[in-house]
Amino acid sequence: MQIQPILSALKKHRLSTALIALEIALACAVLCNACYLIAGRLSAMRIDSGVDETSLGFLSLQGFDGSQASDLNARVVAGLRAVPGVESVHVINSVPFGPQAGAVGITLDQAGKQFRGVPELYIGDPGTPEALGLQLVAGRMPTADDYQPIKTFVPASSRVLITRTLAEHLWPGKDPLGKEFWSGPFHFRVIGVVANLAIQQYDEEGEHGAQWTVFVPAQPGPQLAGTYLVRAKPRDLDRVMTEAKAAMARIAPDAVVDHEDSQTIRELRRHFFQTDRAMAGLLVGVIVALLGVTAFGIVGLASFWVAQRRKQIGIRRALGATRADILRYFQTENFLIVTFGIVLGIALAIGINLGLMKFFEVPRLPLWYLPVGAIALWLLGQLAVLVPALRAAAVPPVVATRSV
Repeated sequence: MQIQPILSALKKHRLSTALIALEIALACAVLCNACYLIAGRLSAMRIDSGVDETSLGFLSLQGFDGSQASDLNARVVAGLRAVPGVESVHVINSVPFGPQAGAVGITLDQAGKQFRGVPELYIGDPGTPEALGLQLVAGRMPTADDYQPIKTFVPASSRVLITRTLAEHLWPGKDPLGKEFWSGPFHFRVIGVVANLAIQQYDEEGEHGAQWTVFVPAQPGPQLAGTYLVRAKPRDLDRVMTEAKAAMARIAPDAVVDHEDSQTIRELRRHFFQTDRAMAGLLVGVIVALLGVTAFGIVGLASFWVAQRRKQIGIRRALGATRADILRYFQTENFLIVTFGIVLGIALAIGINLGLMKFFEVPRLPLWYLPVGAIALWLLGQLAVLVPALRAAAVPPVVATRSV
């Protein structure tokens, strides 16, 4: 089929053609960027916490006297262990998806010149790594001698576990065991590497840094008190957490349970990503609505043109054009309009992404989203024009002789 006659016909309807092309351009730009944002949120929601989420709960107390921290820890640990179904209780500063409790900048030299990022610290008492269910991939777990008292923030010199991701970031291609790093006056030596341990508060930068974590073994005390890890069988965990929170009033009447943070890790994950789920749902709604409006616009324009061209179509049929020829004409015409819109849409999609990168620190849009969006709109255009095109192909040749 010759394209020139189709282009000539479109020039006679420049305004309507331009409006549909601009609508397709907007749909293309929004589709590419929205799908990328949705994919990012879904990827974030699937992050591997590295812990046994189905068996773990977190309890947080507020308002207690810091000078009585050791006594509080002893009472709470003993009281929680007495709750039926509790397998273990440990003092820990936080858990994945829990409150942020320890982010520090680290360097590879004591002088502080070789800065290597800001991982998050987990600080826990003896047995905490095993209770969390951390998967050791190199080195060893902390022993009793590794759990040191905390004088300020962490022990002055700690033998720690780090994640595989952080190890590769700090020492690419090298064995991290025995390696050292610093955070101001605090010294850390790596004794083991675990597969995964997600940071406490997942940020908006995607997965970058999500596994930059360090587990610091320490003894409970004034600097490590009021936050507890509870482990129970998955089938008992919800009941155990309910009974544990109720028991806190008797165990620690001098403190207040923080109910927002005192949840199972599954619940903490669900609450943490609630905004992401809402955002993804909103973007899906925007995509569906915009594609629906675009499809209806194509259907409306094609139906209008078919009504206007009934006599011309009849003449073509009388001159020997088949139904397939008429169908192919309208599909080709639509393909050209959609292509014009896609070309504009790709430029607009890149421009929107650059704006999001500048003002909202959104990562760069991968280029493969552009052809995928283009294919989706081409398919949408062909499906939308199909019914009007079939109606045009059904116009009989006798229409050419009417009103003559």
